[in-house]
Amino acid sequence: MPYDQKTFQSCTRLAAKMYVVSPRVFGAMQTLDISSLASYPEREIRPVLPSLVRMSLLSPLDNTTASMESRKQILAVLIGIEVVNSIVSYLQVNYHELENDLKKELLTRQKLAGVTSFDSQAQQPEYGLQSGIALGFERADVARKVRVVLSEIFNLQQQVGTNCGNGETKPTPPPSTSAVATHAEILDDGIYLEEVVDILCIALAELPSLLNLLELVDALVHVSNGHHIVCALVANFPDCYRDVVNHVITNCDEEGNDGKNRLALLMALSEMNPSQALANRALCVELLKVPSLMLKLTLKHPDDLVAFLTGLLLGNDQNLRSWFALYIRTSQKRKGDALNLVRVELLQKTIKITSQASHIKDFNLQGAVLLRLYCALRGIGGLKFNDDEINALSQLVTSCPHASPSGVRFVTLALCMLIACPSLVSTIPLENKAVEWLQWLIREDAFFCTRSGSSSSLGEMLLLLAIHFHSNQITAISEMVCSTLAMKIPIRPNSTNRIKQLFTQDLFTEQVVALHAVRVPVTPSLNGSIPGYLPVHCIHQLLKSRTFLKHKVPIKSWIFKQICNSVRPVHPVMPALVEVYVNTLIIPNPTGKMSIDHMHRPFTELEIFHVFRGSPLTFFTEEMQPLPVESEELAQIEVTCPLTAQLLMIYYLMLYEDTRLMNLSALGGRKQKEYAQSFIGGLPLKYLLQRAHQYHNDYLSLFHPLLRLIISNYPHLSMVDDWLEEHYQDITSCLEKPALPPQLLTQALDTVQSKPQLAIRVFKRLLQLPPETLAQYAQELVHHMPQVFAKPVPRYVKDLYYDLWLRLNAVLPSTFWIMSLRAINHKADALNRRINARESLLEPMDVLGYSRQVLCSPYMLVILLRILKGSLAAYKTYLNVHMQQKQVLDKNGLVQTDADREELKTTLIASQESAAVHILLEVLEHMNSKAVGRVQQLELREIQGIIGTYVHQAFISEPSLAKLVHFQTYPKSVIPMIVASVPSMHICIDFVHEFLNVTEMDKQIFTIELTSHLVLNYSIPKSLGVSKFCLNVIQTTLSLLTSSAKCKFLRHVLPAIVRFVETFPILADDCVNILMNTGRSLHSQSSLGVNTMQMPLTESAKLCSYRDAQLHITMIEESFKALIEVVMQKSELY
Repeated sequence: MPYDQKTFQSCTRLAAKMYVVSPRVFGAMQTLDISSLASYPEREIRPVLPSLVRMSLLSPLDNTTASMESRKQILAVLIGIEVVNSIVSYLQVNYHELENDLKKELLTRQKLAGVTSFDSQAQQPEYGLQSGIALGFERADVARKVRVVLSEIFNLQQQVGTNCGNGETKPTPPPSTSAVATHAEILDDGIYLEEVVDILCIALAELPSLLNLLELVDALVHVSNGHHIVCALVANFPDCYRDVVNHVITNCDEEGNDGKNRLALLMALSEMNPSQALANRALCVELLKVPSLMLKLTLKHPDDLVAFLTGLLLGNDQNLRSWFALYIRTSQKRKGDALNLVRVELLQKTIKITSQASHIKDFNLQGAVLLRLYCALRGIGGLKFNDDEINALSQLVTSCPHASPSGVRFVTLALCMLIACPSLVSTIPLENKAVEWLQWLIREDAFFCTRSGSSSSLGEMLLLLAIHFHSNQITAISEMVCSTLAMKIPIRPNSTNRIKQLFTQDLFTEQVVALHAVRVPVTPSLNGSIPGYLPVHCIHQLLKSRTFLKHKVPIKSWIFKQICNSVRPVHPVMPALVEVYVNTLIIPNPTGKMSIDHMHRPFTELEIFHVFRGSPLTFFTEEMQPLPVESEELAQIEVTCPLTAQLLMIYYLMLYEDTRLMNLSALGGRKQKEYAQSFIGGLPLKYLLQRAHQYHNDYLSLFHPLLRLIISNYPHLSMVDDWLEEHYQDITSCLEKPALPPQLLTQALDTVQSKPQLAIRVFKRLLQLPPETLAQYAQELVHHMPQVFAKPVPRYVKDLYYDLWLRLNAVLPSTFWIMSLRAINHKADALNRRINARESLLEPMDVLGYSRQVLCSPYMLVILLRILKGSLAAYKTYLNVHMQQKQVLDKNGLVQTDADREELKTTLIASQESAAVHILLEVLEHMNSKAVGRVQQLELREIQGIIGTYVHQAFISEPSLAKLVHFQTYPKSVIPMIVASVPSMHICIDFVHEFLNVTEMDKQIFTIELTSHLVLNYSIPKSLGVSKFCLNVIQTTLSLLTSSAKCKFLRHVLPAIVRFVETFPILADDCVNILMNTGRSLHSQSSLGVNTMQMPLTESAKLCSYRDAQLHITMIEESFKALIEVVMQKSELY
């Protein structure tokens, strides 16, 4: 009697349910634990009977005792199981003949692959079943059953392949629905499940060329009982488990039509082998596939849920984060999805933690992890919280943990979550709860600070958030929240309106923020390694928004204390704080409504000196007013790290003066404090800059702006030579040595000429001292400079002394220069008066205003030239500052540009530089005239190199100076030495032809002489043109001059003509013509007794003219002879 439909479906489900492979059976099959299998009931081991029967019937490869015992155990398991006989009958089928028949069938199917429909009448004769597949399958013999099942599998594979080719994943029924029902009947019915599995297990082993397990999985996944069949097949072939799982995960698409079937198969495989569940989850993460399976497997281990989700969203893998975030966004609306199960589990964890907060020891840690996870789900995954989650999270966020570092961390994250998740304050009750919690934070902030041991307190963070909310800087708030949560999440301005209102209106008004911030203690030992948000962040932002000015809150004392409590590495906000503070001191308020009486006050000289009081390198000039005694309050402030505090104070001074000068016109006549140059000059600016460069990584945010300000305002403290000297590189590498007794240094300096060996030992010992200690001997060393550089002193002693001078110069240049000049010239009253009048500023001309004996000493000259460079650079800056301070204003009060003042300034600077060059050239000319012996020649060579180096650097830095110096001319005897020792003299070739247009004969002679030496050293194409021009000028001038003038002119230009021809032999014809024509002219005039104006001469004049003419004719002949020697007899020309 046939079954009705409901009975049939219930039987099918029951059969499938009964055929589930248990984990312990699969584990026993993996290890082939026959004893365990024997202890399991028959129903449980039914799916793996095909493999056991086949193992018992096949002859083993080895005939060992162990294999025989295993075979006996398997037979013992199979004895008494009735279904074993039917499985044995499947093994007795002639699979070789069946394989040939199936191959023919496959060929027939391939031929009919293009036909879209073929009915069951065309297929049923192939099975040999005339009464339907199901009934025929029951009545068929064993071989026919195997043939029917395999043909059904091939038919299913063909349907799957055809539909996949059409762009689908699940086979859709063809027009003949009866054919589809016939083809899927055996596989879909659960009552045939056992026989189908038995046949497929044996066929996979007997027909490996026709059946492949992975291809079989792809086909069976489309039928209703496919996952049961696949699990049974994998249980019979346990070594294929990983391959099957990998294959299914790789080809699984949850959005496809077969996605649910594949997901069910993967879950069944994972439940069958629980030990590989986490490995399957890791494979999903690696391949970025099947996120639902990944979450469901995670739910099997709920203790690992929070850590696993946190790793997905906050790990370092950007692709993994993006993939999972996309899944969260697309899966929020699906009911019963794995994501909803995860949300329910997380909600239960949150409620449990919140309800048992007082009993959980690590509540702060667990709560912080949950907060970060929910923030990541909301910010990165775009998860929208439901009402239950909002209430639970609000309860968790507003928890009041115990005071500890972990408690501070939890409360900080909770505060950031309130801002990042605006839904937590979306209703009035939630908003009231948040306000109460924030008020609790404000009351408990001091308790947290003192008990937590944290480097940053909640108070600073609350203040900084309030400041940003008041100034509507949502971007800064977003950066602050993201850095605290350690994740990048979007925070929209319109979503922060409610929390902004809470901060700005209910908790922190502007006045409350300003008054509270200035009472916050400074951070002790503030450095860049301290994390979190500190009081300095709040003060910086309040200064930037001018809140202190608006509410008349003084802030100078707080900033000074924080500078004194700063250590290295310097905190990156400290330079910005100093900059904002200086701007509020000088730059007027943008609103224009602020009273001048309520402006902040700059640091006094006494406060600045307090920072430098412990430095032995602080030397103030004698004319500076004495500082008053420190107050008790100031004396109690301790400087934690002198170097950091001094650098910050130097940065303040430099920035203050620079900003003041740049905004003189904007001050509107308001009197602003000005620091005296004598005060700034007494501070070791250069030494501190070098120490900052030594610890470059510690002062990264301070060194570069400080260097820029010093180069702009004090260029003499940052000369190129100083940065390149070896003494600078080793200035901070000196080891701490015992101090040298002053009496020993005095004795060595007094006897430097008679006992140089003592001076050598003392100087070497001084070179090993650090700059702070060496500076104590500066006055004594400089006082004996003339004695050390005297001629009888050995050169090695001078070299050691010069190294000492360079080391001291690298520490206190300005003060040391004045000391050196006073030591060189004992009668320096005029120098002292000028220095005092200009506040330690040196007049450049005073540097070279010494006797030639001083300037002829090589070491003295090098020192004076170094001082000269610095004084010229300082003088330029002084003139620029003077013009800025003495600005010309029109009737409207606007700054008027005065071209005349600029021109006068440029002229004054150029005249000083050219005067310095001329003085040096005169020294060179003087030594050249006195150099008669071997020693004098060597001294001349040394002085020539020193002066040539200085002139070269001057010409390179200011090319117009070269034109000015040569226009003014200098002794012609110096020309060969300057051209040879100054590499930049080639620039004169560009403008030297302009000087030939001057009517003065002396300048023309100087120009021709200079040009001849230039072309001799630089034989370039341009020099040939200039040489031709000079020869044309010579020829023209000789034709216009009188006899006496012609003789004078000819006497000076004849050597130059020879040099022109020596450089460019092509000019020989022109030069010979000049010599021939000039000689004929002189001979004719002397023979006729007339001058060039055709006027007769007296007898005495005739005689004198004849003698001069004969003399110059002889000079012409000698010049012609020289031309022959240097040109015609030059072997290189031939």
